[in-house]
Amino acid sequence: MAHLDPLPWEANPQFRERFEHYQATRGFVPNSILTMQRRPAIAQAFMDLNRAVLYEGTVSEELKMLVSLVTSQASGCRYCQAHMTNLASIYKASDEKIRAVWAFETSALFTAAERAALRLGYHAALVPNEASEADFAELKKHFDEGQIVEIVATIALFGYLNRWNDTMATTLEQRAVEVAGRAIGAVGWEAGKHGG
Repeated sequence: MAHLDPLPWEANPQFRERFEHYQATRGFVPNSILTMQRRPAIAQAFMDLNRAVLYEGTVSEELKMLVSLVTSQASGCRYCQAHMTNLASIYKASDEKIRAVWAFETSALFTAAERAALRLGYHAALVPNEASEADFAELKKHFDEGQIVEIVATIALFGYLNRWNDTMATTLEQRAVEVAGRAIGAVGWEAGKHGG
């Protein structure tokens, strides 16, 4: 059960356009952001950073969503795993590929470039952080410096979100539960403390 309930959309009318965008693209407005809006400046800063990190640049959205998923897997945040399964699906990753993130090192569904990004995401999310020179050497074979910044920003964004949602025990939205159950339930995903 969530430690704080999400506020309704109407709590901050200035967010209505962004909330409508989330509803249209994701199928819901994230409860994490609805909870954050108790401090509008934090919610606004988060939404701006989220947009810049995940939806701008030249690294594909699909790969950023999968990096976010593996980062959330390493951190253990079931809420973010469900969200990133939903978004990876929206950005055209198949359920098979999403499920294979749990075995990205050996799955034939991933390119060497994708493996390098996923490996860094996984290693960087561990505590203590296990990102290494070898991880970056492999990443540099496939991505330019600007793209590496995008990948690390994606990992760091989920450092924040994983801590936020696991600490707050944010309740998962029904669509996120359904997509996660379909795509990653077979590899052990369950809502845990984020169940409604």
